[in-house]
Amino acid sequence: HGHIKWLIENGGKTIFYPCILLEHKENKNAQNHYNCPIVVSNSENVKNNVEEIIDGEITYLRPFIAFTSEKTVKERLIKYFCHEKDFDISAGEIIRAVHKAWREEQKAKKDIEKRGKELLSELQKTGGRGIVLAARPYHLDPEINHGIPELIASYGFAVLTEDSLPHVYKKLGNLRVNDQWVYHTRLYNAAAYVTLNDNLELIQLNSFGCGIDAVTTDQIAEILDGSSKLYTSLKIDEVSNLGAIRIRIRSLISAINMRKKKEIASAKNKYDYKRTEFTKKMYDEGYSIIAPQMSPIHFDLLSPVFKKYGYNFVVLENTTKEAIDTGLKYVNNDACFPSVAMVGQIMDAVLSGKYDTSKLAIMMTQTGGCCRASNYVSFIRRALDKANLSHIPVISLNVGGIEKNSGFRVPVRAYPDAIKVVVFGDLLMRCLYRTRPYEKEIGSAEALRQKWNRICIDNIKKKKGHLSYRQICQGIVNDFDNLELNEDVIKPRVGIVGEILVKYMPLANNNLVKTLEEEGAEVTVPDLLDFFSYAVYNAEYKHKFLGFKKSSLIISRLGVKGIEKIRKPARDALRNSKRFSEPANILEVAKWVKPFLSLGNQYGEGWFLGGEMLELINSGIPNIICIQPFGCLPNHVVGKGVIKKIRTSYPEANIVAIDYDPGASEVNQLNRIKLMMSVAKKHPSKRDFKQ
Repeated sequence: HGHIKWLIENGGKTIFYPCILLEHKENKNAQNHYNCPIVVSNSENVKNNVEEIIDGEITYLRPFIAFTSEKTVKERLIKYFCHEKDFDISAGEIIRAVHKAWREEQKAKKDIEKRGKELLSELQKTGGRGIVLAARPYHLDPEINHGIPELIASYGFAVLTEDSLPHVYKKLGNLRVNDQWVYHTRLYNAAAYVTLNDNLELIQLNSFGCGIDAVTTDQIAEILDGSSKLYTSLKIDEVSNLGAIRIRIRSLISAINMRKKKEIASAKNKYDYKRTEFTKKMYDEGYSIIAPQMSPIHFDLLSPVFKKYGYNFVVLENTTKEAIDTGLKYVNNDACFPSVAMVGQIMDAVLSGKYDTSKLAIMMTQTGGCCRASNYVSFIRRALDKANLSHIPVISLNVGGIEKNSGFRVPVRAYPDAIKVVVFGDLLMRCLYRTRPYEKEIGSAEALRQKWNRICIDNIKKKKGHLSYRQICQGIVNDFDNLELNEDVIKPRVGIVGEILVKYMPLANNNLVKTLEEEGAEVTVPDLLDFFSYAVYNAEYKHKFLGFKKSSLIISRLGVKGIEKIRKPARDALRNSKRFSEPANILEVAKWVKPFLSLGNQYGEGWFLGGEMLELINSGIPNIICIQPFGCLPNHVVGKGVIKKIRTSYPEANIVAIDYDPGASEVNQLNRIKLMMSVAKKHPSKRDFKQ
């Protein structure tokens, strides 16, 4: 933001600040080659929050680009400058410019590596010592690193950056983490190289609130520890006082000198993490598979699906404060609240004595996207390692082939069943939240939900005489349509959007739905299935603008159509009801959000979070609580970061952002809720019950 303001104040009228989703892949064994969410999206944040750009005083160019290859960059820039924008630049000029720039970037990287080799050779000859300052590119800025490189050099150490070191990926085996960010790939390479050299040590710089460093710091420490090397992490922010950092560096130097005196050398072991696979034998022996509770209304229906296909599957019910406390013992302090809650539930169950840990497995979803949630599986494995329970397999539930287990296969016919379960859950949630605040008989709406919950389970199990899928969708809506309500009561309608687990899990949001209903609101929570529609629909953008294969486009369109086909009975029932409205189509949500966010924002909840706010507003629900874990980087852009512009376009919007975290003050959360409700009650809905 500071650089952008400086450019504007110094007469800049056109600013080019692209969003780089993917970098060139440097290690072929890495699972992916993303940039971190903020590097990807901060340009979007600037667009929605810098007044001169909002007012149109500046021509602001922010295309999403994939640096996957020279070809993807050329194609995207030609499409952007020659077709989307009216610039007098020919395709030929762009092709030549990109080619020269690509070659120059590769040359610059080789120059840095060459200088690194020269310095390493010099250290080898002279017996000198060096410290690898492993960090992100922006840490090179002296305004950010506060002179730490110079401080280290003043103690007689050579200072090297992580990208100046030779590539030793072949010396690095499997990582515990999902290696999905290119900057992090370099950090892991640096750690591996340091383990091979007795005259090198490593210090990692990381920024306060950088949640994805909860992934890197632990992994780098493990690589170094495996070869008896020291690990030092320095957390830096805008405070420039180097007192504490100087003490840490001196302590490191003292430890280095002591180890040298005692002739303690690096073990030079190759780091190669061995995960425990869920095997066919484990499946045959009926291992219990536990999974964390993330959305009670939906997950109540999940176990029967897996049991139908032969898995002894259990959704945990230990959504307690004790589970959160357990999570804090096993998860990095910088990790997000959902990871703490999820790992806490699992470890609380594993250590409870309720399960035979010799016949136990754990299941967790893994999207493989840009968000740190793709590393929840690795967080669980780290917790099990710390508890000396590494023999327990962790099954990654994913559709991208990230990990495979010989004993776990999801048959194709299971996917429609899974979608139907989500539809049932969405329908029950929508009907329950719409009617419960107005029920004449307290508890009648929840009793109705439980009745239909049992019927849904009978359908999943294919019990004799069970109702059909369409009959259940219609029956749920009919029963809630005829539930006795106080329909003359007017209550403000409040929508909840935000990070997916915090949004749906009462433990993570301090029972927000219950709190709002006690404050006199009717709550609306968007459907869970919409998130999956968003994830499938994203592939279309990736094909059009980021160089993904045409098969991505085909799969995206077929996937969206398939989801909507299965959802149709629920839509029909809601559309023909007296009290309920159907959710917007994902294509409609995408259309609404485009003036606010690019569809290239595909990390975490991405552009869909802003889309949910707009769907609520366009449905007559201007009161919105946007909830996210503290330090959730994507939500700073697509959640908090877009609120200002939405309010400008929709003056009636009453939106409040609330952070949820183990250390967050419940009093502050409640005060913000009450403030939002006080505004909502001044402008109660005048629409009829159906609307």
